[in-house]
Amino acid sequence: YAVRVRVVTDGQVVVEGDRLSIRGARHALLLVAGETSYRRFDDVSGDPVAAVRDRTEVAASKGLDTLMAEHLASHRALYRRMTLRLGKPSAAAPPTDRRIRPPSDPLEPDFAVLYLNYARYLLISSSRPGGQPANLQGLWNEGNNPPWGSKYTININTEMNYWLAGPANLHECVEPLLRMVEDLAVTGARTARLQYGARGWVAHHNTDLWRATAPIDGPMWGLWPMGGAWLCLSLWDEFHYGQDDALLRRLYPLMRGAAEFFLDTLVEDPEGRGLVTSPSISPENAHGAGVAICAGPAMDRQILRDLFAAVLDAQRRCGVADDAFAESVSRARARLPADRIGAQGQLQEWLDDWDAQAPDQRHRHVSHLYGLFPSDQINVRDTPALVRAAKTTLNTRGDLSTGWATAWRLALWARLGDGQRALGILQGLLSTERTYPNLFDAHPPFQIDGNFGGAAGMLEMLVQSWGGEIRLLPALPAAWPEGELRGVRARGGVEIDLAWSKGRLTRAALRGRPGAVLRVRHAGGLMTLALDAEGKAQWPPRRPARTHSAKRT
Repeated sequence: YAVRVRVVTDGQVVVEGDRLSIRGARHALLLVAGETSYRRFDDVSGDPVAAVRDRTEVAASKGLDTLMAEHLASHRALYRRMTLRLGKPSAAAPPTDRRIRPPSDPLEPDFAVLYLNYARYLLISSSRPGGQPANLQGLWNEGNNPPWGSKYTININTEMNYWLAGPANLHECVEPLLRMVEDLAVTGARTARLQYGARGWVAHHNTDLWRATAPIDGPMWGLWPMGGAWLCLSLWDEFHYGQDDALLRRLYPLMRGAAEFFLDTLVEDPEGRGLVTSPSISPENAHGAGVAICAGPAMDRQILRDLFAAVLDAQRRCGVADDAFAESVSRARARLPADRIGAQGQLQEWLDDWDAQAPDQRHRHVSHLYGLFPSDQINVRDTPALVRAAKTTLNTRGDLSTGWATAWRLALWARLGDGQRALGILQGLLSTERTYPNLFDAHPPFQIDGNFGGAAGMLEMLVQSWGGEIRLLPALPAAWPEGELRGVRARGGVEIDLAWSKGRLTRAALRGRPGAVLRVRHAGGLMTLALDAEGKAQWPPRRPARTHSAKRT
């Protein structure tokens, strides 16, 4: 590795041992560059010394004004795409650390806006094209022995890091995640072949800079083969937000490889309930006295339903002719066991009704609610019985947990349309118990996924898009009666501006593919809006201009 400090000054720079002294100067610009020999998980042949020299010399030739202008332009191009206002901003808000209050204190609306904007800043800063994806601490790991190795936990945390990217209009920030999954498909093919004798590729619950894919950390955590599949679905979701054909072309072979692995490894349930993963776990949760290993947990089945549907859709969109593969995927998907409701009225976490015997009834993970959020397999429109079961599960687990787990609960209640419950959870997340004075999420210790997940949950309260519909203000709490949101994205490649007053929508403008027909729901009503030749529509619709006949004189 190498670090170089380049000084640009009108004075004299003198080297004194391990120090630089600047004399007779009116100004000094210090340019600092760091680099390692890392090029890729399988290539460490880089020249870090040459890299830092080149970088600092190029920067020095530009000067401070140009560097600052380029920095601001790069940041503003992403940050200014979206804005949110809730009520009237405080004229003289106290310092940030004093705004973080006990969970019993009401949440100031404009403080919630600050929290959302801060999360957008964090993602813009820690996940840009050409770099690494945002890990457990983003860019803000402060030690050489960080919690969980400052790696990528891919049984929820890495995926949660990117829940914000689509709705917050930050599609460029997903590029590092795409490249990481492309790497994992290479290392994961070896794991699939050597450990399972299977085609395709697999990744378990954790990975790192070297793109590890095998089980690690013991069976209670590591023996879960769904990490790669879930990452593929995160990228598939971004495709739905952005409708980027280039992303689709890169993503299809990754999803196909992930699907091939499960076509080879799913097994028959001995009780005749269909095809299941085995062995597996429901992430990090035990169903007995320290026992986590199981077959076919709910989350696995839900992820596979989405993966198999996605790869078939992507195959069709890409124009790939492979009827045999499509038929194999369709047959396997049809034989996945359905979600089940247990004796307590809860959504079962496991294929068997073990929930009541689980030792931790308030476990931080709510893995079996993946089907409710971020998926839409369970939803308030189509599956009322499963929605009631999901609410029973959420009430048992409780509203407040560790930081990221509280953020997931926020998003789940927002998807259920309960704005008051969601606001209470957000209030707990932004309190002194779960947020540090600088707004970092208190896992504890610091873990950035709570910031990203909390912000994504806020946007889910204001705009949702699932099941072929866009929902405006679906979980608006009474404490936010008036506001304006601009530049938010919905699935289908739609960008939206909206405003509301007294809790009711007053204006909405939608932009997307010309000629697209959108189904938009608000306050229980469903309206159909067609985008014009410029790809625009608004509600309420413009009234046609009156025409006047010319009078003869």
